[in-house]
Amino acid sequence: MKLFDTHSHIALLYQDPIDQIRVIDEAKRNGVIGIANISTNIMDFIDSYRNTKNIPNVYHTVGLSPSEVLNPGKDWELKLEECLSNPKIVGVGEIGLDYYHKYGDRNAQIELFVRQLEIASHFNLPVVIHNREAGEDMKSILKSKVTCGGIMHCFSEDFDFAKEMLDLGLYISFAGNLTYRNAKNLHVIAKKLDLANLLIETDSPFLTPHGFRGKRNQPAYLVDTLNFLAELKEMPVEEVADKLFENSLKIYKITDMV
Repeated sequence: MKLFDTHSHIALLYQDPIDQIRVIDEAKRNGVIGIANISTNIMDFIDSYRNTKNIPNVYHTVGLSPSEVLNPGKDWELKLEECLSNPKIVGVGEIGLDYYHKYGDRNAQIELFVRQLEIASHFNLPVVIHNREAGEDMKSILKSKVTCGGIMHCFSEDFDFAKEMLDLGLYISFAGNLTYRNAKNLHVIAKKLDLANLLIETDSPFLTPHGFRGKRNQPAYLVDTLNFLAELKEMPVEEVADKLFENSLKIYKITDMV
């Protein structure tokens, strides 16, 4: 059984390169043989990429999350494009809108988001999207700006929203919060959606699955979310794992897994 963690923040999990390598090795021992290492700003990407770029089956995305809107950095567009030219870059992200935390003002968030969607289109890369309490603006922007597919990371909207995202060629990704007993809305959505449209992630070090609550989340814990999803869908866990792995490689256009 092979798994792919479509969203993990290796640099936020541990700063020490040795610890980062250890976490990746532990994930592989638990069947998580592929990882998308997600960055939220340029420096985060540079440091993490330097440490892990030569590790087989670890891929990278780079983008500026809404938290960076007040200080994206000098010449951030040029620097982002330079980062995207590196090997093993599979997406732009995480990028998006977050009206819960009120980073900057909404117009500034939208401007940062839209510009990165345009850059992703230029590089023919999928986008990894952060969306928190910004559903209406998110839908409006994506309908005109997303061109190469992408992932609705850590999905938290309703079923109708999910269907609209699928119509735009996006995947719905569930994190460890899917396993929480009080996440009834997510349980219903995950059960109703076709497995061909789904992904799973850890979002480590955040959103630790129920079976590991009290610990910092890490890619090895992805199996807990897999098992929960298989139970929800009343399908053999191996069948669910195979399809999710196939979906992961497809959205990130990965053809060189070893």
